[in-house]
Amino acid sequence: MPDDLPREILENKSGIFVTIEKNGQLRGCIGTYLPTKDNIAQEIIHNAVAAATEDYRFGPVQKEELPYLTYTVYILEKPELVKDIKKLNPQKYGILVRTLTLPPKSALLLPDLEGIDTVEKQISIACQKGGIDPLREKIIIHKFTAKKISEKK
Repeated sequence: MPDDLPREILENKSGIFVTIEKNGQLRGCIGTYLPTKDNIAQEIIHNAVAAATEDYRFGPVQKEELPYLTYTVYILEKPELVKDIKKLNPQKYGILVRTLTLPPKSALLLPDLEGIDTVEKQISIACQKGGIDPLREKIIIHKFTAKKISEKK
């Protein structure tokens, strides 16, 4: 961990998602919607390594790929229960969809994703991602905002 990190990164906790792209295409994305580590810096490091090595949709990042990668870190605010989906806005809020049935299922979509411009599309894609059938399974939705930090390499 670098020695010159801002105090807010070392003294605060937050859920963090790290997205890795290669030539504009998703290469890995892993995160936590609630904090699991002692501070934001540790959360970023853990999720960055996981996004590069543990995303089941991709093989581990290889050394020769590193010059072609870009990284985006999302610092998530604590999710809050949605009581009225009319209050959602996919450009402003990410969502966490969870089932109330057993076994529990869940899926998360970050805010302001390209091509997701309606609440209905956002909920539908989140449900598909989580293997959730909203017509057969009772769901709850939480919304959150996220601060997006991009790093180009």
